[in-house]
Amino acid sequence: MKDVQSTHTNPIIKHKFTADPTVLVHNDIVYLYTGHDEPPEGIDDYVMNDWLCFSSADMVNWQEHPVPLKAKDFAWASGDAYASKVISRNGKFYWYAAVTHATIEGKAIGVAVADHPSGPFYDALGNALITQNMIPPTDNNKANMDPTVLIDDDGQAYLFWGSITCYYVKLKKNMIELDGPIQTFLLPKFMEGAHLHKKNQWYYFSYGYGSPEKVAYARSRNINGPWEFKGILSEIAGNCETNRPAIIDFKGKTYFFYHNGALPGGGSHRRSVCIDYLYYNADDTIKRIIMTSEGVARVNEN
Repeated sequence: MKDVQSTHTNPIIKHKFTADPTVLVHNDIVYLYTGHDEPPEGIDDYVMNDWLCFSSADMVNWQEHPVPLKAKDFAWASGDAYASKVISRNGKFYWYAAVTHATIEGKAIGVAVADHPSGPFYDALGNALITQNMIPPTDNNKANMDPTVLIDDDGQAYLFWGSITCYYVKLKKNMIELDGPIQTFLLPKFMEGAHLHKKNQWYYFSYGYGSPEKVAYARSRNINGPWEFKGILSEIAGNCETNRPAIIDFKGKTYFFYHNGALPGGGSHRRSVCIDYLYYNADDTIKRIIMTSEGVARVNEN
């Protein structure tokens, strides 16, 4: 590991371009997993070959771990490290990631597994968990994007994902097999970038809204819906056309992770992860996020 020089400012990682955060809290440590934008000079397009991992005990000082997973660690994939989700169960850590399939048209979702949250992660199946030919027929070859996973209070795990159309399916307890049919639902201006969390018996589904993407959310008392659209969570992130949120509770506060293009040379294809606070209203709706350059304070700091 190596320390990442950080202050109370956004973006939180300044020496590399990072995107599409997913976050896990384990043993009082926050593990941040990001995409890694690295287009060559003069290329204005997505070039993402691997994912990165950082950890922090105080939300301000971050340590960088060795690269835990590459897109081509899935031998059946041709590359492209899109948005992902890491979750823990039964002492193992499962990483659901969207990549480009090498032999089946369109994007696919793989799942990797590790014994430690910082990895290394290995392909858990040897083949894709979700492929284009498993979903209802669509002309959208990017349909299988941006997975998010929630383990409900009864132990049932659910995988949500999608682009334009939202898909979801139950997972078996082993976390690497589907446990029922793939289902769909629609939300206003859903683009991609799904994130699912639960609080006070409400399910919250946050996502990239419109183009360029704001972040909006819907909520439901039942994970199978219906989902009630509740509005915008955060505005367009500066000079960045996409966004993908992650939301966690940590030591008494709630944090909203996202990306923008604020670093020098940054933009839609050279993004940077940021953190700001998230607050709920008395009726369990979410207050609009205030994106700041100051970021968040060190945990337990007055």
